[in-house]
Amino acid sequence: MAAAPAVAGDIAALQSIGFSDDGSVYAFEEYGIQDGSGFPYSNIYVIDTVKDAYLPGTPIRIRLDDDNAGLSDARRAAMDKAQPLIAKYALGDNPGSLVAFNPVSEVGVEKNELRYLEYPADPAFGKPYALKLETFFATPTGHCIDMVDALIAFRLKMTEKDGTPVDELVYEDKSVPASRGCTVGYRLGGAVTYSPLGEAIVHMALVNVLSLGFEGNDGRWIAVPVRP
Repeated sequence: MAAAPAVAGDIAALQSIGFSDDGSVYAFEEYGIQDGSGFPYSNIYVIDTVKDAYLPGTPIRIRLDDDNAGLSDARRAAMDKAQPLIAKYALGDNPGSLVAFNPVSEVGVEKNELRYLEYPADPAFGKPYALKLETFFATPTGHCIDMVDALIAFRLKMTEKDGTPVDELVYEDKSVPASRGCTVGYRLGGAVTYSPLGEAIVHMALVNVLSLGFEGNDGRWIAVPVRP
């Protein structure tokens, strides 16, 4: 018999949806069974990759507070609600490429660094790119004041560009948004690339946000645009 899993929070699964034709919009879904309640949820994020901001009316967040609801029900409801945006920007036609993936369950790897090629191919071509995530403390706000001594914020840097070492700041938190919960850590979880016709390639850094949950740390996702 398999051993029962230890008490733990929920780490959302991630499904990349795709880009607009010109790469200015990117969408992905995170989904799972909520820690504590046991209810299924699906969140769809639609991002303006130029402004690094969510499109109006997003994120789309669905949780089905029904013991008889399944995960597929929550995912279907979220996708139905997102369909007008998916169709408007033809996101299903431009999936991009998942060029690196670093889940929390993988061991023996650096959790805050990724090194990858822009295009999946065999034999490989092109020179590597590398990203590095750094964390620092931020002042707790809201209900987190009573939960943690400090929130964890992050900055993202590009440390290699087309095979050349660099030290370029891509993103840095000014504060920790309440939507992240009481953050205790991060993991640089993956990278998706897309090359629009006649436009510069877009990289999306996938960051796993770890926050205090009911039975352990919960994992949710954010995507940071990178334009090398």
